[in-house]
Amino acid sequence: MSPFSKLSLLILMVAVSSAKASDSDERVSELLALQSRSKSGVIRLNDQSLARFVTSVKTPRPYSVLLFFDAAQLHDKSELRLTELRNEFSIVASSFLANNPSNAKLFFCDIEFKESQLSFSQFGVNALPHIRLIGPNMGLKDSEPMDQGDFSRLAESMAEFVESRTKLSVGPIHRPPLFSRNQLILIAVVILVWIPFFVKKVLAGQTLLHDPKVWLAGSVFVYFFSVSGAMHNIIRKMPMFLVDRNDPSRLVFFYQGSGMQLGAEGFAVGFLYTVVGLLLAFLSHGLVRISNVRVQRVVMIFALLVSFLAVKQVVYLDNWKTGYGIHGFWPSSWN
Repeated sequence: MSPFSKLSLLILMVAVSSAKASDSDERVSELLALQSRSKSGVIRLNDQSLARFVTSVKTPRPYSVLLFFDAAQLHDKSELRLTELRNEFSIVASSFLANNPSNAKLFFCDIEFKESQLSFSQFGVNALPHIRLIGPNMGLKDSEPMDQGDFSRLAESMAEFVESRTKLSVGPIHRPPLFSRNQLILIAVVILVWIPFFVKKVLAGQTLLHDPKVWLAGSVFVYFFSVSGAMHNIIRKMPMFLVDRNDPSRLVFFYQGSGMQLGAEGFAVGFLYTVVGLLLAFLSHGLVRISNVRVQRVVMIFALLVSFLAVKQVVYLDNWKTGYGIHGFWPSSWN
C-alpha cells in the first residue's frame, strides 16, 4: 500500500471515529436536556426514544440506562406496589443527581406499558415490578434485571443494585421531609393552644394516662410489638407479603429461608406469642381469684393446651423456615 493510500485510510478512520463520537455526544446532550426538564431527574421513554438512545447507538455507549417498567392500569393493585416503587425510583434518581451533579454516565428512565408495548415484548417483561440496567455494552435482551427479592428495601436496595453493577456511587438517599414548613408551623400553633387545656386535665386527673385500662392495652401492644419483629420490619422496610414469581396472582406471606422475614410472618408468630403471654398472665393474676377448684382445673387445662398448640406451631414454622430442628431431652438422671 502506497503512503498516500495509508494516509487516506488514516484520515477516513479518524473521520469515522469523530462522527461516532459526535453522534454519542449528541445523544448524551439530548438525555441531559430531558433529564433537566424532569423534576425528579427520571426521563420518560417510549418505543421511539428507547430506540434512539439505546438500540441505535453502537456499543460501547458512553452511558448506562436504568429503566423502570411501569403500567398505569396496574397502579390500583396494592400488592404490586408500583406507585410506591416508582416514587422510590424517583428518590434514587434525584439523590444520585444531587450527589453527582456533573453526571453523564447513568440516566434514570421509565417506560409505560400502554405507550411502549413493543419495548416490553423486546425486553421479555411479562410481570411487574421490573427494573433493568442497560450497560454500555449491553443490548435489550442481555440487559441485567434487578432481582424481585431486592425490592423489599425500596430505594436503598435500588441504590445498592446500581452501585454493584455500574461501580458508580449513588451517595446518601435524600428523602423529602415528612412535613412542610407551613405544616410544621400549623402543628406548633395547635400544640401551643392545646397545652393549657392539657395541663388542666392532668391536674384534675382526667386524662387517658390515669386510666388503668389504657396502660393494660399499652403493655399488650408493647409485648406484641417486641415479639412480632415489628421494629425489624420498620428498620428494614420489609413488605407484608410478596408476589409469587411463578404465579403473579398468588401472594406469598411466609418466605422459606433464613435470609428474610416478611411482615406477615412476624405478626403471625407475634400473635401466637401474645396469646400464650395473655393466657399465662390470666392464670397467674386472674384464675387464682376464683375459689371454685373445678373451674380452676378446667381453665388451667384449656390454657395449657392452647399454649402448647401455639408454641408447637411456632416451632414448626421455625423449622420450616430455617431448617433447624428443636428437640426436647429428658434429664440424664431419668434414663
